Amino acid sequence: MGARFTEKDKQKQMILSENLWKVMFSISWPAVIAMVLYGLNSVFDAIFVGIFVGETALAGVSLAYPLSQVTLGLGSLIGVGAGSALSIALGAKDQETQKKILGNVNYLSIIITIIYTVLALLLATPLVKVMGGTGDTLSIGKTYFQITAIGSLFWIYGLAGNMIVRAEGRMKSAAVIMGVGLAVNIIANYILIVLMDMGVAGAAWGTNIGMAVYTIADLIYFAKGKASFEAHPFKLFKDKKIIKDIFSMGIPSLIMTIMSLVQAVVVFNALARYGSTYDLALYGAIFRIFTLLLTPIFGLMRALQPVIGINYGAKNNLRVIRSFKIFAVGSTIMMLPFWVVAMFMPEAVLGLMFTNKIFDSTSLLYFRTNMALLPVLPIIFMSMTFYPAINKGKPAAMIGIVRQLIFYVPVMLILPRFFGIQWVYYGTFLIDVVISIWVFVLVRKEFNILRKNQVKI
Repeated sequence: MGARFTEKDKQKQMILSENLWKVMFSISWPAVIAMVLYGLNSVFDAIFVGIFVGETALAGVSLAYPLSQVTLGLGSLIGVGAGSALSIALGAKDQETQKKILGNVNYLSIIITIIYTVLALLLATPLVKVMGGTGDTLSIGKTYFQITAIGSLFWIYGLAGNMIVRAEGRMKSAAVIMGVGLAVNIIANYILIVLMDMGVAGAAWGTNIGMAVYTIADLIYFAKGKASFEAHPFKLFKDKKIIKDIFSMGIPSLIMTIMSLVQAVVVFNALARYGSTYDLALYGAIFRIFTLLLTPIFGLMRALQPVIGINYGAKNNLRVIRSFKIFAVGSTIMMLPFWVVAMFMPEAVLGLMFTNKIFDSTSLLYFRTNMALLPVLPIIFMSMTFYPAINKGKPAAMIGIVRQLIFYVPVMLILPRFFGIQWVYYGTFLIDVVISIWVFVLVRKEFNILRKNQVKI
C-alpha cells in the first residue's frame, strides 16, 4: 500500500515540476501507442471486410460505422468527465472524490448502456436508412450496427475505464490493456470472417469480443489494486456532485461524437444521392485512414488531460498554458511522418482496403484534399481536452457544435447537390481552415484569463 502511494506521488510530482518536454515524452508515447492500437481496430475491420467480403459490404459497414461510434462517444462522456474530475482531485489531494470516482463510472455506464442498447436495437433500420442505406447496403449496415449494439456495455465501459487509467498518468498500463484487446479483435476477425465465413456479422462479433476482453482487463487492473487511488471496481455510487462534474467535463467529448455522426449523415446521404457504391466505399476508407492518422493526436490529447488537470488543480496556471503549447507542437511533429507517407503514397494506403483496384486521379485528389490539413488540426483537438480539464466544458462543446451544425450541415446539403460530390472533400477542407483560426483566437483569450488569475494567487 505504501509503495503504491509513493509511486502515485512520484508521478504527480513529475507532472507538477519536471521539464514539460520530458513530461510529454514520458506520458505520451504509451498514450500514442494505445490510441494507435485503438484506431487500428476499425482499420482492421475495414481491411477484413473489404478484402474478404467485398466492396458492397465495405460500403454497408461504412454507413453503420459512425452509428456504432456513438458508444465510444458515451464511453468518452463518462471517461473524459471522470478522468478530468480524478486529475483535478489528485492535484487538489481530494481523497473523498478519488474513492467515489469509479463507483459513479459503474453506475453511469450501466444506466447509459441500457438506454442506448434498447434504442439502437429498435431503431437500427431507420437509423441506417438515415445514413443513406438502401438495398444491400441497408441490410449489411443494419446487421453490423445491431450486433455492435448488443456488445455496447463493453464499448462504453471499456473506454471509460481505460480513460480513468490514463487520467492517473498510467499511460503504459492503458496501452497494454488496449494492446490485448486489439490482438484478440484481430484474431477473432480472422477466425470469424476468414475461417468461419461469417462476413460482416463476423467483423461485428470480432470487435465485440475484443472490447469484452478490453473491459475485463480494465476490471482486473482496478480489482488487483494497481490504481493510484482508492478504486472500487464492483461498487455503485450515485454522488450527485460527481455525476454533475462528470457530465460537465465529459459532455464535449460526447458532443464531438454526435456532431461527427451528424457530419457522417449529411456526407453519406450526399454520396448515396449523387454518387455510387464505390463513392460510399471510398469515403468510408478515407474516413478510417484519416481517423487512424489522427490517433497520435488523440494519444497526446489523453496524455495532456492529466497534465492540465493536475496542474490546474494545484493552481499552476502558467504551467497549464505551457503544457498546451508543448503538446500541440509535439502532436504535429509526431504525426507528420505518417501524413507525408499518406500524401505521397495514397495508392498504397487505399489499396489496403480494396482488392486489385486501380485508383483514378480524381480519387487520389479526394484523398489528398481530405488529408491536407492534418498538420494544423492539433490545436482543435488539444482545445477539446484543454477546456474540460480546467472545468470549462462549454467552449469545447461550442467548438464541436459550430463545426458540424453551423458549417458541415449546410455545406454538405448544398454544395454537393449543385457542384458535385467533390465538394464533400473541398468543403471539409475549407471548414477546417475556418475552425482552426477561430479556435486559435479562443485559446489565446483563455490563456490571458489564466495568466491574470495566476497573478492573483
